[in-house]
Formats: sequence, C-alpha cells, structure tokens
Amino acid sequence: MKQTTHPPDPRLLDRAGAATAAPPPVRTASRRRRRPRSRQWAAWAFLAPVTLYLALFYAYPLYRNLDLSLRNYTVRSFVQGDAPFTGLANYRKVFDDPTFGPALTHTVVFTAVCLLFQYAIGLALAVFFNQNFKLSATLRALFLVPWLLPLIVSASTWSWMLNSDSGVVNSLLGAIGIGPVNWLTSPEWSLTSVIIANIWIGVPFNLVVLYSGLQSIPTSLYEAAALDGASAWRRFWSITFPLLRPVSAITLLLGLVYTLKVFDIIWIMTKGGPADSSTTFATWSYRLGFGNLLPAFGPGAAVGNLLVVAALVFGLVYLRVQRKQALS
Repeated sequence: MKQTTHPPDPRLLDRAGAATAAPPPVRTASRRRRRPRSRQWAAWAFLAPVTLYLALFYAYPLYRNLDLSLRNYTVRSFVQGDAPFTGLANYRKVFDDPTFGPALTHTVVFTAVCLLFQYAIGLALAVFFNQNFKLSATLRALFLVPWLLPLIVSASTWSWMLNSDSGVVNSLLGAIGIGPVNWLTSPEWSLTSVIIANIWIGVPFNLVVLYSGLQSIPTSLYEAAALDGASAWRRFWSITFPLLRPVSAITLLLGLVYTLKVFDIIWIMTKGGPADSSTTFATWSYRLGFGNLLPAFGPGAAVGNLLVVAALVFGLVYLRVQRKQALS
C-alpha cells in the first residue's frame, strides 16, 4: 500500500516558525545603552565651563589664601615660592594682636546695624511702591542710583558730605543750631559715618529683591483679609511678612556676605581710623598684607580666612533652615 502524504498544515508551520524564530536583533539594546551615555556626556559638557570657572576663580584662590596663612611669606619668598611652613602660627599671631578685639567688634556692629537698617528701609520702600501709584516706576528707578554708582564715587561723595569743615551735613546741622560734628576724624563718629554710607548704598538692593517678592503674593489674600475686617497693619503681619520669609532669608544672607567684605567704602572714607576706631576684618586684612612697608602676607591671609569661615557658617545655617522649612 502506498502511504499517502498529506501536506503540512500551514498553521503548524507558523507556530513552529514562531517558536523557532531567532531572537530580536541586538541593535535596539545597544542603542538603548548608548543613549544614557550620550546624555551623560552632554551633561558633563554643559557642566565643564561652570566647573572650570569655579575651579579657577574660587577653588584656586581659596587654596592660595589658605597656603598663605600657613606659611611665613615675605616679599622675597612670595616671588621665589620658598616660604617655610609655620602651621597655625599666623592665626595665633592674629588672635594675640591687640587689634583683633576692636576689629571683631567693629565687624559685628557694622554688619548687624547695616543689615537691620538696609532690610527695614528696603522693606518699607517695597511696600510703599507696591501701591502702584503714579510715578512709582520713575521713583523706584531713581532709588537704584546709589546701587549703580561705582563704590569709589559713592565713598568720595559721602566723604565730602561729612567733611568737618565744608561738608553739607554740618552746614545743615549748623542751620538748626547743632555744632559741627567730626564725622570722619573723631573715634566716636567714624564707625557711624561708614555705617550711614553703607546703608545708603545697600538699600536699593533690598528694595529690588523685596519688591519682586511682594509682586508674587496674590492680591486675593489681601482682599479676603480686608473683607474680614483686618487692618493694614494686621494684613502686613499676617500675610505680607510671613509670605516674604523665603525672599527675606536670601536677601539677608546676600546682604551679610556683601557687608562682611566691605572694604573700599571704609578705606576711602576713614582708612580704618582714627586710632582703629572703624577698622574691620576686611580693612585689617588689607592693611596687614599691603598697607605696610613690610607686608605680613600670612597674618593678612589668616584674617581673610576668618571672613570666609564666617560667611560659610552663615550660609550653612541658611541651608539648614531652608531644609527644615521644606520638610515641614
């Protein structure tokens, strides 16, 4: 008998073919692996300029300043680079110096008073200009003039205004029967003089930042509070001031950093005198490193590092407070 052969079922062939089909090509997997690497290289390419900038203009100067404070540098060794390592001797010399106590006190007083008045006046002006009255934009632009002027111009102008003999301030005081005040040449008034000048320069910065923060507060909150019978003062303490806390924090932190390193205003107006009555860490550091015939580079760098540490501590405190507020 002949055996009859039946043609294979195409459905079985399809199943078998599907079962024995080769795995998908590896190209898709390799492409998927290449994409994250390309994105990573692109991210590093964008970060490279910033990293290079920070390394050249921040990390390297900090390293050099730290190296200066740990070695006994003279003019010869500064050029030749063979200064001996002295450890913390320069810091001990700074702490034992009789100028350290007054300079620390003046730095704290100068920074605290300037921050307080700059923030208070800037906040008051920001609330005032937030009313959007006629000519508010023009007046707000005029308040930016002290911030835009070069500091040497501002300091020279205040030196002329506070001059004991021909200053306009003493002329106005004499018109109302008050005797002349030795603003720049008296130990009792020299620190006050530089504080007044620095407050005048720093108010526009606080005005601009706080005014932008006020613009982000919804007006519906004030309208609802007014309908509930809240007074203007109550609306300020219950709505404006709490919602301005993040903006106020960064304003005070930046103002602290700027005020700690103020040098040119004090140096042009009083040079830290008379009798070190307006000397701060910034002016003392410059005078140690460059203001004497025999410069003391090591102690001057040590004083500068103290300012860096103070700014870093306050920056870390700010970050910790912000983190707690974000978690709460």
